[in-house]
Amino acid sequence: MVLRLRDRADLWTLLMPPTVWATHFLYCYVVAAVQCAKAGISLTAPEGGQAFAALGMVRPLVAAGTAVALLLIVIGARQAWRHTGGGFHDLPHDAATPEDRQRFLGYATLLLSALSFVSVIFIALPAFLIRDCR
Repeated sequence: MVLRLRDRADLWTLLMPPTVWATHFLYCYVVAAVQCAKAGISLTAPEGGQAFAALGMVRPLVAAGTAVALLLIVIGARQAWRHTGGGFHDLPHDAATPEDRQRFLGYATLLLSALSFVSVIFIALPAFLIRDCR
């Protein structure tokens, strides 16, 4: 979506960071669910002599997905920074001019990028803090 850097901000530029976050959210939980389902052990309590299933390959897969998601969000933030004019223009960007629309979209995208960056990190944390499928 945003890998080819755009000269003008638009709705796609604004929606890219939250879309990356949502895709990462889905990816992490599907990877963990598939790994836990493959183990075939009850998720509520292990039966006599069984242990909870280990996460196995979930950690490396989530780490790789997180790295890709963070890279895409940083690319989107860099592009948004360009659209704001490098931060050299005074707020608010509320005039009815094309330049202010570009700066407003860039600023909104920059804020969404920061929120999405933090959200991706928080979504990945359980994969590294939890040891098994509980």
